[in-house]
Amino acid sequence: METLSSLADGFVIALTWQNLLLALLGCFLGTIMGALPGLGPSNGVAILIPLAFTLGLGATPSLILLTSVYYGAMYGGRISSILLNIPGDEPAMMTCLDGYPMAQQGRAGEALSLSGVASFVGAFLATWGLILLAPQLVKIALLFGPAEYFALFTLAFATLGGVASTNQAKTAFAAALGIGLATVGVDTQTGVPRFTFGEVHLYDGIDFLVAIVGLFALSEVFLFLEHRHGNADANSSKVTVGRLMPSFSLLKSCTPTMLRTSLLGFIAGVLPGAGASLGSFISYTFEKKLVDKEGTFGKGDPRGVAAPEAGNNAAAGGALVPMLALGVPGSGTTAVLLAVLLALNITPGPLLFTQQPDVVWGLIAALFIANFMLLAMNIPMIGLFTRVLLIPPRILMPIVAMVSFVGIYGISGSSFDLLVMVGFGVLGWVLRKLDVPLVPIILGTLLGNAMENNLRRAITISNGDWFTLIDSPLSLTLWSMAIIGFVLPIIFGKVLKARMRHMKKDEEGSVID
Repeated sequence: METLSSLADGFVIALTWQNLLLALLGCFLGTIMGALPGLGPSNGVAILIPLAFTLGLGATPSLILLTSVYYGAMYGGRISSILLNIPGDEPAMMTCLDGYPMAQQGRAGEALSLSGVASFVGAFLATWGLILLAPQLVKIALLFGPAEYFALFTLAFATLGGVASTNQAKTAFAAALGIGLATVGVDTQTGVPRFTFGEVHLYDGIDFLVAIVGLFALSEVFLFLEHRHGNADANSSKVTVGRLMPSFSLLKSCTPTMLRTSLLGFIAGVLPGAGASLGSFISYTFEKKLVDKEGTFGKGDPRGVAAPEAGNNAAAGGALVPMLALGVPGSGTTAVLLAVLLALNITPGPLLFTQQPDVVWGLIAALFIANFMLLAMNIPMIGLFTRVLLIPPRILMPIVAMVSFVGIYGISGSSFDLLVMVGFGVLGWVLRKLDVPLVPIILGTLLGNAMENNLRRAITISNGDWFTLIDSPLSLTLWSMAIIGFVLPIIFGKVLKARMRHMKKDEEGSVID
């Protein structure tokens, strides 16, 4: 009853005109950014962070706007997957397998609306899972001391590459680079400047919002400038949309699939580092083995569209659980949202639910509202969203650059921060060319100071005894999970990636035949 009462209070906060309009705006912009190949939820949220701060929004409205963008981008990724066979982001890759064949059969509208309903079911059930599971995790987190928190942060870094990662060395390098960047500035305990090179602007450290916008948004602009072949005319091939609303019998036959894969996706999202990509892959492969008796998956089976969409949207909701309850992001996009929380002087973790319940429950209530908005928006407005695919990057990228520069200058008023942002943009461009993941850098920048402080605190309390880091059963469990999470991708990562590519090639071959 206490949970339902808190949720009711959250709806009182979320149902103000300002928050409803922000949720609607976030859903609309998020769907557009998800539909554009290459942007995805992480870039979409990063690009709009400056907008939230420039508007002078408070903590709850800012989070409502950006989480609506997050949910909207997860919905939008399916549009280019179904119409163009080009995933809007990695989790939407599995939607290509049956979505594009349906489009080739003149059933694109049916595939788009069915995937919208599946996305709604997955996200809706995941939000209920967030309500039920997060408070339970908070009770466990209250048992954490400095040693346990240090082990928890280590677990976050060890698993961030994801189970499908094929190069843990690059992930570890990126995390180490992020932790190194977190040490820039005046040491909080000794007062000694570290790695500032006499530059006064660096005494307060590197602003992680500047780093995020540079690494994600500006690096995208630099990649476009390098290639300059991003003409949307290639994306303008005509696909017959056909009937928009799926039949009742089709929805009924796909409902068990949506429910099963929503549960699988939510579990994948809660696990640190697993994320929506694994949720989508597991959901599709599990459902294919369970119900594909006639061999119709990969040839335009509607269940093959519903399964990955329900799975990846449920995983997106599940990734919010560890971020809010433990302060550890469950995916790349929640790492960006974690930066927003810290920038707003909100510390996510077990005390968040007791110290700032308005923020948490207002956000959760807004997720419910955003889900219904997205469902209502994604079926009648499919025609508009498909036309977004025709926007040439030569028009889109200058807008991204303008929002980045104006937003960051509006936040800090410092021209030095603009130079730092450009530097991070160049760094992000180089690292993306080398296939080095960017999210571990952000996570290292965000959690590096907290990790260092907890390590110092644990060693100080134990009078210099390093064994205190593995002294409790809880810390031992976390260290074991960190080791397993780091080693598993080395063993299974290439196998998973190979299977995903193999399934994609099989689908393309069946379409050609």
